[in-house]
Amino acid sequence: MLPRRWPRFWSAAQLRAVSGTCGRCSYLACRGCRAHYNRPVPEDSSTTPEIGRSGLQIAEAVPADAADLVSVMHAAFAARGPVDPPPAALSETPQSVAAALAEGSGVIARVDGRPAGGIVLAPTPEGEVVLTRVSVHPQFQGHGLASEMVAGAQGLAARAGFRSARLFVRSEFPELARWWQRRGYRLAEEHADGGVWVTDLPVAIRVPNAEAMKALGRELADLAEPGDVIIATGGLGAGKTTLTQGIGDRLGVGEDVISPTFVLSRIHRTGPSHPDLVHVDAYRLGSAAELDDLDLEASLGSSLTVIEWGRGLAEQLAPQRLELDFLVEADDSRTVLAEPVGQRWDRQRLRDLAARIGEAEHV
Repeated sequence: MLPRRWPRFWSAAQLRAVSGTCGRCSYLACRGCRAHYNRPVPEDSSTTPEIGRSGLQIAEAVPADAADLVSVMHAAFAARGPVDPPPAALSETPQSVAAALAEGSGVIARVDGRPAGGIVLAPTPEGEVVLTRVSVHPQFQGHGLASEMVAGAQGLAARAGFRSARLFVRSEFPELARWWQRRGYRLAEEHADGGVWVTDLPVAIRVPNAEAMKALGRELADLAEPGDVIIATGGLGAGKTTLTQGIGDRLGVGEDVISPTFVLSRIHRTGPSHPDLVHVDAYRLGSAAELDDLDLEASLGSSLTVIEWGRGLAEQLAPQRLELDFLVEADDSRTVLAEPVGQRWDRQRLRDLAARIGEAEHV
């Protein structure tokens, strides 16, 4: 039995934060939204239905969802073509999937109530989570649904306390191995019939209130160096600006730090021993070119730059960066998922930081 508490349901706001969507358009294939990297919708929509914001739901899968998951698995794996031996997914039954969900967890995607995709998550004694039966029904492929489900599943596992994820990719499908590699997975074991791919999961930081969010900002400022970039993603009121205020406190900013919604960016001067704080609100920007117009590169090397709503826009500024996703929980607390990109931010130091914030909650 899984010893951790899995969040039961991903609300729309939580899914947007974890998946990297902007919250202002359809979740998937939104015909040019910056959060989806301008991914086009297939021209032929007769067999590929539109996936819109109101119709998509991704939730934790429970045993009652097993039959729907099996229907998706069978359709998805059969569409890949014949292989020898046949995929084990084609032998799954509602009973076997229900048992796997009872021991672990999973996610299921529905579009207008129709099962569209799913992942089964299996815990290991070593504290890893294994992604199995990753499936998107052929009718819903081509919209980026798999990426959204994987991001949601990884966030779900991180919040449950897991630190890493793995999966097996058969050698007959090198294109799938490349797909996982583009999403940060690395080859850990190579076998004659395929390879085991692994990735580190985001660091989940529980933040009970606004003061704790400021404390998190102060802790991040202690770890920061000139030239660092933090991209903060989350809904309105999720805590992005509150965290930036904590960063400003630690850096010695002598003025109020407020969201630069209308001026787009603001430079806060600090003392000689700290980098300046550059605070950007990219909510109203529609493209990376508009972000370039702010001329952030002029201050990038000597400042700490925090970019709210920067997902899909600001990545080109810094290959080494820290991405923060803000989730609003049912009790109005927050969970911040911290994902270091590149080698600059040390994941273990972020885990230690998360432990300190968690300890302060109980003082």
